[in-house]
Amino acid sequence: MKLCFLASADSTHSFRWIKYFADKGHEIHWISLQKNEFGDLKNVKFYLLKQYPTKFLDIIFNAIPVKKLIKEIKPDILHAHYAGVNGVLGTLSGFHPFVLTVWGSDILITGKNFLAKPLIKFALKKADLITCDADCLKEAMIKLGAEPEKIKIIYFGVDTEKFSPGPKDEELIRKLGIENCPVVISLRNLEPIYDVETLIRAIPLVLKKIPDAKFIIAGKGSEEEKLKNLAKELKITESTRFVGWINHENLPDFLKIGDVYVSTSLSDSTSVSLLEAMATGLVPVVTDVGENRKILKNGENGFLIPVKNSRILAEKIIFLLKNKEFREKIKEINMKLIQDQFNFYKEMEKMENFYKQLI
Repeated sequence: MKLCFLASADSTHSFRWIKYFADKGHEIHWISLQKNEFGDLKNVKFYLLKQYPTKFLDIIFNAIPVKKLIKEIKPDILHAHYAGVNGVLGTLSGFHPFVLTVWGSDILITGKNFLAKPLIKFALKKADLITCDADCLKEAMIKLGAEPEKIKIIYFGVDTEKFSPGPKDEELIRKLGIENCPVVISLRNLEPIYDVETLIRAIPLVLKKIPDAKFIIAGKGSEEEKLKNLAKELKITESTRFVGWINHENLPDFLKIGDVYVSTSLSDSTSVSLLEAMATGLVPVVTDVGENRKILKNGENGFLIPVKNSRILAEKIIFLLKNKEFREKIKEINMKLIQDQFNFYKEMEKMENFYKQLI
């Protein structure tokens, strides 16, 4: 097949999806507003669009160039990832079959914006097939006018060959200064929606009971300076490691040195970082929102906690770090769950069949 993607070239999710189909031998054309951070891929031709100061201008000034480009490419399928700018540009191209994959915040947050909402509804209406990774997203799209029969659940999934328990990287452990310490890790970006502040405020409470615990806080974002200053104010800098954005290739090494995974997000569809952590053997403590409720049974394969509640978060972290046997039991349950229900390769096989049906 000849597949054309409108997708962010600085996103691991886009990269993994596109690489899968390129590796399968399909001819891939990748159009993006972002520079390619992943290097050249076999069977992939990359096109960089000009980016403007606002998303509205991105649409206005790129609509005609994208339409011309797609006309030249003549793909079998046009597939836009994210219902915002990419979805609207794909819709305005007038090309069919047109597939739209929504990611979460484009529907749950941007879709409520009075300016963006009509454009997103337009994209949902014109798409021949819509994919998402959560029932809550499906329900939200139906409320926006999407036809239910067009919507299919496809999980971004986990590469279980890469994300699985294994030997710990001793050099990384020494570099981070966390030898012989229990480790808690957070992978969400440092943006308000992920509420990493709640984790920072829980750390002093954990340290009262487990003084040698260490906290790895990954990700980047607008709240980075604020969160680092809060850590200084709470006098927990010695126990906290802000490691920035972690390349997806290196992510398994970080997860393997962890014991507990934390997500304090205020909203979630199916979090890939949660699934990858579970596949690697970490026990999750996550907020009781969105699809987290369907992935986890509270107390059975992890813990669900209220949003913005540092005290309960700290209690669950302390319990898990003190109960290794309980963690080992949960590890086995979660690894089987990921393999059975969230395997990346199985999900991409489903997607390939949908492409073929559309053609």
